[in-house]
Amino acid sequence: MRMQKRRTIGRAFVARWIKRGATDATMRQQADRQVRDTVEGILEQITAGGDDAVRDLSIRFDGLDRDSYRLTDAEIEACLDSMAPRDLDDIAFAQEQVRTFATHQRATILDLEVETRPGVVLGHRNIPVDAAGCYVPGGKYPLLASAHMSVITAKVAGVARVATCAPPFGGRPAPAIVAAQHLAGADEIYCIGGIQAVGAMALGTQTIAPVDMLVGPGNAYVAEAKRQLFGRVGIDLLAGPTETLIIADDSTDGEMCATDLLGQAEHGPDSPAILLTTSERLANDTLREVERLLAVLPTAPIAGRAWHDHGEIIVAETDEEMVEVANQIASEHVQVLCRDPEYFHKRMRNYGALFLGPRTNVAYGDKVIGTNHTLPTRRAGRYTGGLWVGSFLKTHTFQRVLTDEASAEIGAYCSRLCALEGFVGHGEQANLRVRRYGGRNVPYGAAVEG
Repeated sequence: MRMQKRRTIGRAFVARWIKRGATDATMRQQADRQVRDTVEGILEQITAGGDDAVRDLSIRFDGLDRDSYRLTDAEIEACLDSMAPRDLDDIAFAQEQVRTFATHQRATILDLEVETRPGVVLGHRNIPVDAAGCYVPGGKYPLLASAHMSVITAKVAGVARVATCAPPFGGRPAPAIVAAQHLAGADEIYCIGGIQAVGAMALGTQTIAPVDMLVGPGNAYVAEAKRQLFGRVGIDLLAGPTETLIIADDSTDGEMCATDLLGQAEHGPDSPAILLTTSERLANDTLREVERLLAVLPTAPIAGRAWHDHGEIIVAETDEEMVEVANQIASEHVQVLCRDPEYFHKRMRNYGALFLGPRTNVAYGDKVIGTNHTLPTRRAGRYTGGLWVGSFLKTHTFQRVLTDEASAEIGAYCSRLCALEGFVGHGEQANLRVRRYGGRNVPYGAAVEG
């Protein structure tokens, strides 16, 4: 493919695109608008109709008609019984990795209490939310790993009630997802998908109590539903289509780059996959390997469309330029296949998760290694990280004044500062303490002098 023009990135850097995505920005905006309108209408239906609306939507979108969409203990046991022992062992292994890492993360989040001045004690407590709703995608693939990432992390944080929703797979609850939800510790398991799932958990129905927070990845409709519900409930982040960026130099090869690009592109036809490299040879080798692998990859219809519409190959001049370009892209997943991965580890600022060196890859993070796979997309890595134990914790401050002298001292400063802002009532809160604990005669509505 012919080399495209250079383009300035960041400060004085220049990069060349060997391949760009083919999707038109105007078409994407139109699609986003249609998604927004659809989600708004469905959430209004759930608000008005409760369980009846959820049932109608489940029949319409999932083809599943039930009196209750909450799975019974017997149904959960049947799903577990249908699983091969090896499969259950593999799920248990993956969940133990997630639980171990989450437990270590939780240990780093400490409550605080400190005497900042004589007699003045300030602090904070980290308190888990009461109830969380975890969405587990399962439309194209039964993504059981999302149950590990959300349910286990919430439970390690101390969330008392965790409800989960996942769509049916093949017309019934997906046994692997149900097993993962149950083994992860979900308190309620519902077979509901899409907008109606997150809407029911956030808004509540006659039979589903509302949650305080929604987490988990999903398609464009689920992400938009979370966006519209934010404020009524908390959310983890707005996770859009899966993104992957590979940073590579000539120490790697086209087969590895192409394999790792297409391995993520198979998530969906709107999943960006980008190679950023200092090697033009590697860029061209990767292009050839992508075409070779698409001829044999079973998920090529999806991965190939994603690559055609959203795949890119960028050639930079130096490692420094690759860092700058990568920080501009702020991809969800950033895989570093270079001689010195630590160079990028120390300098990268904007990303969802880093995968350092050829021995690891994004699939490890997606499925089993223990880090969380619910990560920021659409450049949100500029201002947030991904789902973790801290996402389910609220940090609440407190203050305590132990002595009369401390209250009178702080009160005098507060009185004068309130006067600067014209807040007389606020000032009187301070003045009352100055009079009572400091023995000073402060006229009503005046500021403390001296």
